[in-house]
Amino acid sequence: MNRTDRLYALVEELRAVSPRPRSARWLARRFEVSTRTIERDIGALQASGVPIWAEPGRTGGYVVDRAHTLPPVNLTAGEAVALAVALHRLGGTPFASAAGAALRKLVAVMPAADVAEAHRLAGRVHLIGDGPATPVPAVVADAVTARRVLRLRYADRSGADSVRDVEPLGYLGNSRHWYLLAWCRLRDELRCFRTDRIRAVAVLPEPVRRELRLADLDIPHERIRPLSLV
Repeated sequence: MNRTDRLYALVEELRAVSPRPRSARWLARRFEVSTRTIERDIGALQASGVPIWAEPGRTGGYVVDRAHTLPPVNLTAGEAVALAVALHRLGGTPFASAAGAALRKLVAVMPAADVAEAHRLAGRVHLIGDGPATPVPAVVADAVTARRVLRLRYADRSGADSVRDVEPLGYLGNSRHWYLLAWCRLRDELRCFRTDRIRAVAVLPEPVRRELRLADLDIPHERIRPLSLV
């Protein structure tokens, strides 16, 4: 998650629990950064005019004025739970964190009575399984979005490691695994890297300029289902 996205997410997290505080340590764990980074982010938000203040004490932390909010979202309890069920199935995907943030934003601006009804309805829903078995490392997901070259330490099916620089181009997912689609500079061709075999990853400053071409995939095109937003 880049800093701009994190600043927005920080405000949404504080708004969702207001007037209860969130400590810097809790927020650092939530966003996978240091407490010093959280403190700098909060300072930047305060300087930009966001009404955040610190509550002292052992159970204190940061609080945002709930009046600093989005316009009401007219979701019914059923609609909110339907979204929660759909987003639950994104567990382990590159978009799991973004999905959770989106749902929290929607719930944070629903009327209190609708939120209570949604919680009651959600309590009657039980799910088995968390979605794809192999999660996508956050640094990999961020690099695909930001289009940055990655250096991977990758284990093949026999467990042998290799280090290679790759240009991340996209994802391929099924019910069991997620794969990073990337141009492998070692092999000089498009390769699929199973995310659970990525042992270590580092982001390089070089930008990715190559685009994904379906013609480069050694998979029958009729088996590939593109994602649609409509």
